[in-house]
Amino acid sequence: MTKSVVVLIEEDPVARRLLRTILLRHGYRLFEAATGVNGLAEAARRRPDVVVVDLGLPDMDGIEVIRRLREWTSVPVVVFSARAQESDKVAALDAGADDYVSRPFGIAEFLARLRVALRHASGARREEAVFTLGDLRIDLTRRRVFLTDKEVRLTPIEYRLLITLVHHAGFVLTHRQILSAVWGPSYTEEVHYLHVHIAHLRRKIEADPTTPRYLLTEARLGYRLASE
Repeated sequence: MTKSVVVLIEEDPVARRLLRTILLRHGYRLFEAATGVNGLAEAARRRPDVVVVDLGLPDMDGIEVIRRLREWTSVPVVVFSARAQESDKVAALDAGADDYVSRPFGIAEFLARLRVALRHASGARREEAVFTLGDLRIDLTRRRVFLTDKEVRLTPIEYRLLITLVHHAGFVLTHRQILSAVWGPSYTEEVHYLHVHIAHLRRKIEADPTTPRYLLTEARLGYRLASE
């Protein structure tokens, strides 16, 4: 089986050594860079399956690295950073990152997020005619939604909201990203629209809307559709 390729952009040699040990032990091919410029060059040269980037780089902010990557590639980007402020997470996700792992971190969680990124990179979710998650089934061709084989009637907005999350299953989408995708760029500040429709959608597809299994809240950041 071909090993998945990871480009790691991390200045701290201790963190880089730790991630190197974890990634190599779990069968990844790894290429490393200690600066943003070198990391961008590695990403262009290696065409990785996923990029892991720290925000605190010596030559440029990691958010700028993400923006530059997004100018030419849709490769999944997972931020791995000691910055835990909500504003940093939102800025990274809005710049185009797919996920954010704060330090200190759990190895199992980090590897799980990489696996989600790799599934996203394969495009398998978008190419399948039917998306299935537990008892939830979405026929993407016929635009029909089923829960335990009973059809769920959604409004056009609710369907667009659900499909936006399906296309990024497992990844956090910020409020602004979802609002822009579903309602349009002029609605990116109308967060109350999103909260209301998420509540409506949960009442239709969750067995217990107060303890959601599928539509998960990322506190003060946005929402994520579970991936498994």
